[in-house]
Amino acid sequence: MTLDVINSHAIGAICLADNLDILRSLPSESVDLIYIDPPFNTGKDQQRVQLKTTRSEHGDRVGFQGRRYQSIVLGSRRFSDVFDDYLAFLEPRLIEAHRVLAPHGSFYVHLDYREVHYCKVLLDAIFGRESFVNEIIWAYDYGGRPKNRWPPKHDNILLYVKNPAEYVFNVDEIERIPYMAPGLVGPEKAARGKLPTDTWWHTIVPTNGAEKTGYPTQKPLGILRRIVQASSRRGALVLDFFAGSGTTGVAALELGRRFILVDNNPEALAVIARRFAGIEGIVWVGFDPASVLDHGRD
Repeated sequence: MTLDVINSHAIGAICLADNLDILRSLPSESVDLIYIDPPFNTGKDQQRVQLKTTRSEHGDRVGFQGRRYQSIVLGSRRFSDVFDDYLAFLEPRLIEAHRVLAPHGSFYVHLDYREVHYCKVLLDAIFGRESFVNEIIWAYDYGGRPKNRWPPKHDNILLYVKNPAEYVFNVDEIERIPYMAPGLVGPEKAARGKLPTDTWWHTIVPTNGAEKTGYPTQKPLGILRRIVQASSRRGALVLDFFAGSGTTGVAALELGRRFILVDNNPEALAVIARRFAGIEGIVWVGFDPASVLDHGRD
């Protein structure tokens, strides 16, 4: 089914499936860009609780000017983030990712401090150390601050390419960022902005923002937009086989790329169905989006 998408005029495929099965169904060197955000192996369940607040004199929350609000739980989403052998789980999927990646293709792997060092050694063995391009640090400032260590406030994104002598990097299409001291560089440079470095300061998805889906590990659209802008051309095929809330597909669609999203969690596919509601030209594999959308209209 995904092979049909590659050879058709569909803008994307969204699959409820074991990602290894989908990867093995794809032809070699057929994908231009891969981004994955695999589970971080935190050793616990990830859960996101959705709340709604209403004005109440006896509410459990205090807001602006001392007004009280009552919290109402709308629902929660959960997935397991526990693997007995994390690298053994990832390795066959990374091998398949290398196989399906086009000669000019790039592979972004989003990790955290628990597993990034081990995964880099594994990726060096699969892609070759010469194919390692960057370790990108996504830095943010949110959440608790433990008192017994430096608070961890960043994720790691490893960038590998299939061929270090031939890969896409659209430097002129990357959205520029403001200079921290614009007065020191002159008005022309200040107006144009500067290229991001390998350290990306970007907020997490705001709790009350329009972008929020309620999925536990949702990543900001700005992060995925930058990756797709830099490492693929219009019409390219983008693959995310740990799709989660589907942000990679949203960025690809916005920027004129085709996409394949894969996840084995029905709750993830339900979130994706809502995000892509009304979009024509998407093939659904193993999941009927109408079951979610029709239920939402009841």
